[in-house]
Amino acid sequence: MSALNIAMYAIVGLLLLLSLIKSKEKTKRALKVAWKSFKGMAPGLFILVGFVGITLGFITTDMISKLLGESAGIWGTLLAAVIGGTILMPAFVAFPLGATLLNVGATVQTVTAFVSSSVMVGVATMPVESKAFGKKFAILRNALSFLLALLLAFLMGVIL
Repeated sequence: MSALNIAMYAIVGLLLLLSLIKSKEKTKRALKVAWKSFKGMAPGLFILVGFVGITLGFITTDMISKLLGESAGIWGTLLAAVIGGTILMPAFVAFPLGATLLNVGATVQTVTAFVSSSVMVGVATMPVESKAFGKKFAILRNALSFLLALLLAFLMGVIL
């Protein structure tokens, strides 16, 4: 465990202690809400982490380098953006997955396309979004988000 992790845990522990001192009842209520939220997210998170682990077990680093590395060029970036936009993944999962992809040979540009489209584009949630905001809005928002994800990816490719 890094020093930063230890420091973060210490800060959180101190803040929790201060909260308990100030109001035990509110702190207990907040912890119950947090636990309920965790229980709701945990199954999906564990399934997703398991899926990523199994997938990375079958997909070799050579395959990732070939599909998402330097040699893939613009097609690798587009592939990453399409995959990212079609899966439903929260940001707290997308970022560590992006780091894993970088470590096994994907480029910054393709990882940026994947992470930004997975967070901004919602093909999986489009039916719900269409009902809530209208079909035209949902399509326009997703299309603009996809284009922005590609723009961000190309900018990161140039900058980094």
